[in-house]
Amino acid sequence: MKINHTEEGKSFMEDAAVRKPAFKGRAKFIIGGLLIIAAVVYLVITSTRANAQYFMTIGEVKAKGADVVDRELRLSGAVLGDTIQYDSSNLRLTFTIADIPADNAEIEAQGGLAAVLHSAVTDPSREKMNIVYEGVKPDLLKNEAQAIVTGKMGADGNFYANELLLKCPTKYEEAVPEQAGNN
Repeated sequence: MKINHTEEGKSFMEDAAVRKPAFKGRAKFIIGGLLIIAAVVYLVITSTRANAQYFMTIGEVKAKGADVVDRELRLSGAVLGDTIQYDSSNLRLTFTIADIPADNAEIEAQGGLAAVLHSAVTDPSREKMNIVYEGVKPDLLKNEAQAIVTGKMGADGNFYANELLLKCPTKYEEAVPEQAGNN
């Protein structure tokens, strides 16, 4: 068997043996980089899933019944002012919200957010949901305010909110939040 030599007198096999450690180092670097990228992608996907919340109307929640119990949800509705009860000794706030449309176009067609909230509060046939919130009572919590609550539906039919956002319709007349209508 004839061995081919390079210009310096080394065989191709000897030359390849010298280059092999450099290739191994480069391969380790590439594999390490790919593992880091895969880990970042995995963390982004799992974090997004964990923080995903369904934005539903009260009617949708009631229609799904037991399917939404203990699931993280986000609801929006009109506050019924006469149902607000606050116990300052244990920071327990309870109130009821009435169903409002999820579609911004429908809200605008009905005369805007203030008109929709007023209609929801004065219509006795609207779907309603009791909200239980542990925390300080917000100043904007009043009759006909829009409440956006995040939390879990209890098996007892109450919605247990861990986050409460309020919008006063006269203060935010033009800013209607984006809501997903079909979940």
